[in-house]
Amino acid sequence: MHPVTQERLRQAGLRLTQPRLTVLDLLENEGKHREAEFIWRAAQRRLPTLARQSVYDNLNALVAAGIVRRIEPAGSPALYETRAGDNHHHLVCRQCYMAVDVDCHVGHAPCLEPISTHGFAIDEAEVIFWGICPQCQSNQPKETNP
Repeated sequence: MHPVTQERLRQAGLRLTQPRLTVLDLLENEGKHREAEFIWRAAQRRLPTLARQSVYDNLNALVAAGIVRRIEPAGSPALYETRAGDNHHHLVCRQCYMAVDVDCHVGHAPCLEPISTHGFAIDEAEVIFWGICPQCQSNQPKETNP
């Protein structure tokens, strides 16, 4: 576990428990955009007595502290990532639900401006671009012209 990550936990007032460190380590090193169930199964290989609820509780605490980001693409389970607190969006495959980070083209938050704010002080725009990932495209049968 990187010392900066441990310091972020301390600054957020979160204890450095083994379950919390394991969940965070998995998110940092086992790929981005993981479901809670994946994280729980992977964490159980390291900590066999770890309860599913403990993983969910730790994910919620990490999200609340701003250390982890939760995204919820429609039709897909919630996904968690450690890239939090910056201005980025996501590409999501309609078939396999793989998610990929995509930086905002403007750079500052929010990178999109609504026609009317209705009095809101807007500080973030969350965008999900939908499409078919390269892997799923290669698995699709090619159309033939008659």
